[in-house]
Amino acid sequence: MSGAVTIGGAAKATGVSAKMIRYYEETGLLPPADRTASGYRLYGEEDLHTLRFVRRSRDLGFSVEDIAGLLALWQDRRRASAQVKALALHHVADLRRRIAELEAMARTLASLADHCSGDSRPDCPILDDLAAGHAPFPPRPRRSKPPSR
Repeated sequence: MSGAVTIGGAAKATGVSAKMIRYYEETGLLPPADRTASGYRLYGEEDLHTLRFVRRSRDLGFSVEDIAGLLALWQDRRRASAQVKALALHHVADLRRRIAELEAMARTLASLADHCSGDSRPDCPILDDLAAGHAPFPPRPRRSKPPSR
């Protein structure tokens, strides 16, 4: 394999750690690497391109399962862009839902902190609330499935 790099070189070229590269191979996002006679993994330019795709997808918050779907669409030159757009919009909706949950959590904690005197006394409404086990937020639903390919 001409121009191939070892896992360390692939990690440096793509910004994906060697550990994650091995994980992506195990999960099937990346095909098994070619090996040298001594067992070192070798990655070609196509592998590096795929790793950059995966890294950018992870940077945008896509799950490994979603990335598998995106990779399949990326590699299918006959796919409709509408499928890709639907996946992206589904992910945007999921991100917005999670942002709303985080903002609600931040508001609750800020309110509890506002009610805490923060002095030398042991009274603490933050700990009282945690101990009471209040559930001000509905249980997190499992992520809905993105539109099928």
